[in-house]
Amino acid sequence: MTKPSISIIMPVYNVQRYVAAAIESVLAQTFGDFELVIVDDGGSDRSVEICASYADPRIRIISQRNRGLAGARNSGISAARGEYIALLDADDSWIPEKLALHKIHLDNNPYVGVSYCGSRFMDAEGTLLRQAQRPKLENITARDILTRNPIGNGSAPVIRKSALATIAFEHPDERGRECFFDEGFRQSEDIELWIRMALTGGFRFEGIDGLLTHYRIVSGGLSANIAAQYDSWNRVMVKTMAHAPEFVARYGDEARAFQLRYLARRAVQMGDGAFALILLKEAFAVSFKPLVREPVKSAFTFVAAAAARYLPNDFVNRLADGWTGGRVLR
Repeated sequence: MTKPSISIIMPVYNVQRYVAAAIESVLAQTFGDFELVIVDDGGSDRSVEICASYADPRIRIISQRNRGLAGARNSGISAARGEYIALLDADDSWIPEKLALHKIHLDNNPYVGVSYCGSRFMDAEGTLLRQAQRPKLENITARDILTRNPIGNGSAPVIRKSALATIAFEHPDERGRECFFDEGFRQSEDIELWIRMALTGGFRFEGIDGLLTHYRIVSGGLSANIAAQYDSWNRVMVKTMAHAPEFVARYGDEARAFQLRYLARRAVQMGDGAFALILLKEAFAVSFKPLVREPVKSAFTFVAAAAARYLPNDFVNRLADGWTGGRVLR
């Protein structure tokens, strides 16, 4: 078989509600020279059955015991035959032009190792919200990756496979298993990879215009989820400190403040204003950099958190309509 230009890696684990929309967004791409590598990560619902119902010859399904998102992505990347690796989470989706635009970008800029884009948020039902991730696109430094993570989410990047090869390592407990993402992380595995790639050097991160990814926000277990996410992010910082102590010493507080502000915004999205205010207080106790670098966004986050904490729910929902295009995601 002819090797495809792009290999799309899509881990699947108990996502039967969303996976069909993700697959259909792939099959609707205007650029068709791809393979979709679906990694069955040992789930228990009908997700894989739904995947198998698509007869397109470009789709491959590989199965494994549950390894988590990092492990599923590693298995998919190792099995990939394409020059470029596109990541897609099974609860997200793409606009039809996404792959074509990234391929043009990477083909014409051989120094770019990771091409990414902005993303539009959607709710659990797939309704698009007004809120979006519009990241910095050019002149990306390791500091940008650590403090602001312009890639944004796991369904935004398309990566040159040769760039991934430069940071690959053998699994510490499984001889011969090649890893790109660190399987010791069940969250924050993507930011750990981007930081490691940025510090290694030899290629660039660069974004392209447009909100080409639709990123789903699903409510549920907010406080516990944020606590777990923050704990995982702290572990990334500890790992990075071990091999780049001067870098973390210089930018670590700034990164922590931005991370806490990001988590505060997630709390606001779910309607937990009290928790959001606590997170903001902690953020600015660490560093004022988010307020200095992004005063409008920081101030707006504080106002939204205070509104969610102190104002009636109906009024907050009307305010949320102007921010997200929908009700507060409770």
